Amino acid sequence: MVVCVSADVAVRERVLRQLDGVGPVVSCADLTELRAMLFPSAPGGSAPAAAPIGPPPGPVTWGELVVDPAGHLVTWRGDPLPLTRTERELLARLIGPPLVVWSYEQLFAAVWQGAYLGDSAIVHSAVKRLRHKLRSLPGGPRVHTVRGVGYRLDPPPRPS
Repeated sequence: MVVCVSADVAVRERVLRQLDGVGPVVSCADLTELRAMLFPSAPGGSAPAAAPIGPPPGPVTWGELVVDPAGHLVTWRGDPLPLTRTERELLARLIGPPLVVWSYEQLFAAVWQGAYLGDSAIVHSAVKRLRHKLRSLPGGPRVHTVRGVGYRLDPPPRPS
């Protein structure tokens, strides 16, 4: 088995081309990614300390927004919102208590339930679609980018 660890995608691609057919090759951007590939979950299925990976235990709320993962339903002021499964899962994680910064790795593991391989494009794309749909909600949640880390929401507005 050959292991290639390099932050440079071009280097990893070149190594894969040169070793094509030699045997199994593991290619990743850094040691954290390598650990995630080799050991997808710690014994007992423990999750990252900052946020739970499993689905929220029940409906979660953010002001007048309610996300019910079990019922596959999201409502704003009582009206259903047309979100995809991925958008519902993403929103449930972001609004679930406590409001924290979710790293790309945590969101990927929680929503797509796989090992994060360093490409955040799928997470960025899903957040972009979710932002577009949330934009029409007056006073609704806004997803903020924490550059180089992940995403977060502001706390909900306080009731008047």
